[in-house]
Amino acid sequence: MSVMIDEIAEQPAAVEATWRSLRRERDALRRLLAGRRHVLFVARGSSDNAAVYGRYLLESLGLLQAALAAPSIATHYGRRLELSDTCVVSVSQSGETEEIVRTQTWAADCGAATVAVTNDAGSSLADAADIALVTQAGLERAVPATKSYTTQLVAMIALAAAAAPDPGPLERAVERAPAQMQTLIDDRLGIDRAVEVLAGSEQTLVAGRGLALGTAMEVALKLEETCLRPVRGLSYADLRHGPIAVVEAGLATILVAAQDGPMLTGMTELGMDLRSRGAAVIAVGGDAEFVAGAGVAVPGPDLPETVAPLGLVLPGQLIVESLAGHLGLDPDTPRGLAKVTMTDPTTGGHE
Repeated sequence: MSVMIDEIAEQPAAVEATWRSLRRERDALRRLLAGRRHVLFVARGSSDNAAVYGRYLLESLGLLQAALAAPSIATHYGRRLELSDTCVVSVSQSGETEEIVRTQTWAADCGAATVAVTNDAGSSLADAADIALVTQAGLERAVPATKSYTTQLVAMIALAAAAAPDPGPLERAVERAPAQMQTLIDDRLGIDRAVEVLAGSEQTLVAGRGLALGTAMEVALKLEETCLRPVRGLSYADLRHGPIAVVEAGLATILVAAQDGPMLTGMTELGMDLRSRGAAVIAVGGDAEFVAGAGVAVPGPDLPETVAPLGLVLPGQLIVESLAGHLGLDPDTPRGLAKVTMTDPTTGGHE
């Protein structure tokens, strides 16, 4: 049994503990965000995918303009920006990734309020931030991020709850998430069949949209880094704008969608289109119509779109862990990877 599968199993408890801890920061976050018009996320790797979810959540529920920052503006170009109306959220599991720490310092010098999302309360990132949202993932030994990623999603929910005019529905939904996550882990429905389809294809396409886009990007990242297969992760919209033309028979595709929300109809139509082109479609989540348009159905959580990513990523993680074993690979220590990866010698690494 892999360490990765053990850490996948620890996620419901880690999510529950993280929410219990971070919901106490709502008032402090609300004060920090008061008068700020923009939020910038600073992250790399899996943390960047968590930030994509945070962006959609803050804009759709918190009604704040949000975007992903380009750390190289700080670390390489050295440009000073006017950030006095901005809250910069830096996301790093270790809290010691030099590039992220330097960018947070730069943002504060530019007048931004700063929030650190990290799994280490004593890290450089946490120490320097105005508010530290410390996740409760515990030690993560496997190189592929699992519980550190889902607890970062909880931090994004805590931010959105602080900004939202009515956070009640969001907060009630996240409290239901651990039980739904446990069900997905215990049942493993559709996982083995999905692994068979992916093992038979040389290339894989993963797509999602809106609040589920970060999940799709995370599944694509995990497949590529852990199973050493070419994987392309695209939003529904980007796929429609050209790349869908190269879809052909035998291409394995994973489509990720919540069971409700405004993106579901488009994702359902995409699944049917891809199947008509001969692609093998694996549907993760969605509703009955979404599943009917796919070749393989992998259930998602019974959660609203706002918090569905907490559960939607679990089938992807289970598929990746199982596929790696099927291919004779070690999911705990993928070839050429470490827990912190150096982006270049001058700016530290990413996670």
